[in-house]
Amino acid sequence: MAIPLLNYTPVSQNQRVAGYEVPGEEQPRIYSTENLLSGSDLDDLIWAAYRQIFSEHQILKSNRQTFLESQFRSGQLTVRDFIVGLATSDPFIRFNYQPNSNYRFAEICVQRILGRDVYNEKEKIAWSIVIATKGVKGFIEDLVNSEEYMTNFGYDIVPFQRRRNLPQRDLGETPFNLKTPRYNDYHRAQLGFPQIIWQNAIRRFTPQEKAPKAGDPSLFLSMARNIAPKGSPTPRVSAMNINIEASVPYRKK
Repeated sequence: MAIPLLNYTPVSQNQRVAGYEVPGEEQPRIYSTENLLSGSDLDDLIWAAYRQIFSEHQILKSNRQTFLESQFRSGQLTVRDFIVGLATSDPFIRFNYQPNSNYRFAEICVQRILGRDVYNEKEKIAWSIVIATKGVKGFIEDLVNSEEYMTNFGYDIVPFQRRRNLPQRDLGETPFNLKTPRYNDYHRAQLGFPQIIWQNAIRRFTPQEKAPKAGDPSLFLSMARNIAPKGSPTPRVSAMNINIEASVPYRKK
């Protein structure tokens, strides 16, 4: 029996507040199958889906799902089905799910599929429980079947980051599809990092005003420490090495 999604309190974020926005570079372009005019528009839509789900760090030729694309081009799949196929594909799971914790993976999927950041830690915990009980595929299906997803994207619109106009305190924040999805603290700890290896001798810098002056006893102390006198080694004497006959003088009778 699957555990129901835990309740978490949404906060007042930009994507939840309706407002008047002047079109510009920060306005996301909406890709939908309802306004396709040519074959190139379909190619752009597929590219936008890859960029949103895989992020630009992972858009590789080897990660393309050609069979999934063929089904989508032939009309067997909706945009929503295509998004589910990308998010449950082997490359996406290998590069995003396996090297991350459930909390981090839940955050990544909420950002890319629902188009917003997680509200708080309670939402991460709630979705991580879904991952643990239903698996990755069940978690992705719960996201695309949610009321939030259907209201904003439905069956025909590629998910996008909603309300890119960030508040003043968040200016300069990297867009979701440009954030590195892998190398966070959790993954670095798995690899055994951080590791600090000094290649050269460490040199300490002493300010001029704190440097010892002539006649300071510390100068002689450091000089004495640098001296490593080596005494003459004590010869080892063994009874086996002593020639008794040679050491006793010979007397004639």
